[in-house]
Amino acid sequence: MLSADRSLADRIQAFTDRLWKEDVNMHGYLLTVDGREMAKAYYAPFREGEPHRLYSVSKTMTGIAVGMLMDEGKLKMEDRIADHFPDWLPEETDGRLLRLTLKDMLRMATCYRWTTYREGVDENWARTFFTGKPTHEPGTVFYYDTGCSQALAALVRRISGREVMDFLEERLFGPLGCRDERFWLRDPSGCCQGGTGLCMSLRDLHRVALCVLNGGEGLIPAWYAKNMGQKHIETLLQTNEEERYGYGWQCWRTRNGFAMYGLGGQLAVICPEKKAVLSTVADTRLDPCGVQRIYDAFFEEVYPGLDGGETERMVLALESRALPEDGTEGPGASPVYAFEAENPLGLRSLWLKGDCLYYENARGAVELPFGRGKNQSIPYPGHPEVPALASGCWVEKDLLRIRCFAVGYAPCGFDMLVRFGADTVTVQCRRSHDPVTEGYDGVASGKRVP
Repeated sequence: MLSADRSLADRIQAFTDRLWKEDVNMHGYLLTVDGREMAKAYYAPFREGEPHRLYSVSKTMTGIAVGMLMDEGKLKMEDRIADHFPDWLPEETDGRLLRLTLKDMLRMATCYRWTTYREGVDENWARTFFTGKPTHEPGTVFYYDTGCSQALAALVRRISGREVMDFLEERLFGPLGCRDERFWLRDPSGCCQGGTGLCMSLRDLHRVALCVLNGGEGLIPAWYAKNMGQKHIETLLQTNEEERYGYGWQCWRTRNGFAMYGLGGQLAVICPEKKAVLSTVADTRLDPCGVQRIYDAFFEEVYPGLDGGETERMVLALESRALPEDGTEGPGASPVYAFEAENPLGLRSLWLKGDCLYYENARGAVELPFGRGKNQSIPYPGHPEVPALASGCWVEKDLLRIRCFAVGYAPCGFDMLVRFGADTVTVQCRRSHDPVTEGYDGVASGKRVP
């Protein structure tokens, strides 16, 4: 942690250096204090103005749309969600669902312990919210429920006659001056994915966060902007530290203020006492502590100096984080190894030549070149239409690590260890969940081909 007499510029640099040292896969960040931009950073190949999937920040935006409809008198906190969807209710509806109010949905106090829809199985994700089996009384405890946000998106469509994206485009994004490309992924029925599908740029996300900080600026109802980040329910049983400060209306409390928070480090951290906003885009999904590392670095390195006076605006052009190399060298090439027909990774063969791993899996023949101490731009293995970065290093003389990240609008990736032996090879992989990472989770061993 920095001493109290350090300048804000030094603190911002320490924040940046700490995230790099802790191997946090950042894509960009923006920091403003009292409306003045203090720092902007983008990590190549990510550039200013590009859409980035914001995952659960979508929940906050959906909640704002619900708040707008409440302000117009079309909805009330005390409304029961079932009353707005009588045609979707089963013949014998569980009383716990019938008692569920919009107030409890906004604060994630539903009657479900998990999301009701199954991606890739259910067509109308919101409808499953009304046909699932409740697990407990609503309004009593917090459970993070993406299906709840999907039902709220369907509610916005039913009440306003427009998809939540179109509603917010007219009422918030357009009037606020959000000018970059943006879109909202849909479920198979055509409804916006209210809990996870919004794709927009970092700077436009930051504009919305500033609007909230500034009391809604006449676009978001002032009462909603003021109260959405207050603690409306306890979250003491959450695993990550920053998630234990309570939950607001489709957003999280933090140790100082509140945040729009999306999977993998998509954040808009709003600090009313300091009149500050930090917005980030990243891909920390391979690191279970990655988002907490961002919070800790910000609150420990930067936050104490936010009211320390003027500083020069910092604009940083950085590179995406690659695996570090310490000079350990492995073999320049390997034999060809063959795998049993059935294995978790779907591998059929594998071999190494220089800084390129060759293998055949369920998607066919794959070449995976990687940079040493740097990222190499490649097509994502098995998905040539998806751009990716790959880096590798020898952890031990016979143990190769390769990390590959997709760098399109919806980042994801896998981390791979390959242990080479004279007669066998063992491959271990873990992945962040996404259709393009299928087949990169598990462990398999192969034998040298004679």
